Amino acid sequence: MFAPSARRFLTLAALLATASLAACGTKSKEGEAKSEGAERPEAEGQLTAFQLEHGIGPVTEALTLPATIDKAMAAEGEKVFQQKCSACHKMGEKYVGPALGEVTTRRTPAFIMNMILNPQEMIEKHPVIKQLVQETMSFMANQNLTPDQARQVLEYLRTQSKTAAN
Repeated sequence: MFAPSARRFLTLAALLATASLAACGTKSKEGEAKSEGAERPEAEGQLTAFQLEHGIGPVTEALTLPATIDKAMAAEGEKVFQQKCSACHKMGEKYVGPALGEVTTRRTPAFIMNMILNPQEMIEKHPVIKQLVQETMSFMANQNLTPDQARQVLEYLRTQSKTAAN
């Protein structure tokens, strides 16, 4: 696909972009409203127990999903996944990003939704995602999915697990 020198250049560019994005961390403003369900970290740079388990982003409460997969929602999620995610993610193997076939067994639904909806802040602040960036030497670009689209992708990902409840 790419010559070794081009691959090294792309890897270096990705690392530099990641480093520059991490250096541009955002600081919260005094008096900023607190998110419901996610208590504020006591000191800058620390994550709450909720954020460590469920990620950082607009989903501020644990999600309880129905036991049975919504097939219509999963079908829509597959379409979104093919358009927005499949260039970097495969189900059974690491590609540009990590394999996602069993992601629903490794991460909570809220974590997955927050990663889809808020990848930049997750990359900058969440230790699990920071580690993945180091391992894959790539980071997830924001695909600007709506919360409904992210939920559809989550439902599709549920169908990919070997333990999927159909």
